[in-house]
Order: sequence, then structure tokens, then C-alpha cells
Amino acid sequence: MAEDRVRERLSAWLDGELTPEERREVAGHLEVCPECRRELDLLKGLDAALGSLEAPVPAGLPARVLERLQPRRRYGWQSLAMVASLVLGIVLGGALARDFYPYSTAAAISNGNGEVLALEEFHDFPQGSLGAVMVSYQAEESNGV
Repeated sequence: MAEDRVRERLSAWLDGELTPEERREVAGHLEVCPECRRELDLLKGLDAALGSLEAPVPAGLPARVLERLQPRRRYGWQSLAMVASLVLGIVLGGALARDFYPYSTAAAISNGNGEVLALEEFHDFPQGSLGAVMVSYQAEESNGV
């Protein structure tokens, strides 16, 4: 058994939560690995220290913990508003990006310099920006790709 898998299972081995086959594998590895035995000794010490704590548990603590763990109810209108905001942002962002840098494919095709004109358009956009991507898609569409 790999050393990482043994270390992950040491706590479960101490608590008796492993299958008999896994227990044999961990025990076999512990016989030959001093680092894992040291880790096991540390876990045993931690277990003993935690077991010796005598702090009283406040009344109602388990109920409060369980209450906080339960997912809060999400109303349908909140989810709908979030989806609507995302869609609106995507649509407006796409429309604004296209309108900031208009690209005239008709003029480029009529001049016969479509490739040169398309390359000139890339100079206005930062590399990797949404505008550069949109212009590249428009150029592909005009070429019939």
C-alpha cells in the first residue's frame, strides 16, 4: 500500500473503521515504515489529549450546529433574478463590444483587401480580449468558414 494512502487511513485505523483487509495492509506497512509509525504515535497522542478534555458541552449546542449546517431556503425569484442578470450582462457586453469596434466586412470584400483590413483591426484590441475574439469570428464568417 502506498505511503500516502496509509497516512490517510491512520485515523480510521485507530478508530477501527477499516475493513480487515485494509487493517492488514496498514499494519504491514507500519512494520516497515518508521515515518508512518511516528505519524501514528502523534495521532495517538492527539487522541489521548482530546479524550482527556473535560470541557462541558453547552446545552443545545448539537441542535444549533445542525441548524447551521442545513442549507438555507433559496427562493425561486432570487435564482431567476441572478440568471436574468447574467444573461443581461452577457448580451449587453457582447453588443457593446461589437459596437465599440465596428467591422465592415462589405467594404473589405469590395476592395479585395479583406485580409489586410482584418489584420489592421486586430491592432485596436488587446491580445486575448473579447473584442479580438469577436473580430476573429466575424472574419471567419465572412470567409465562409
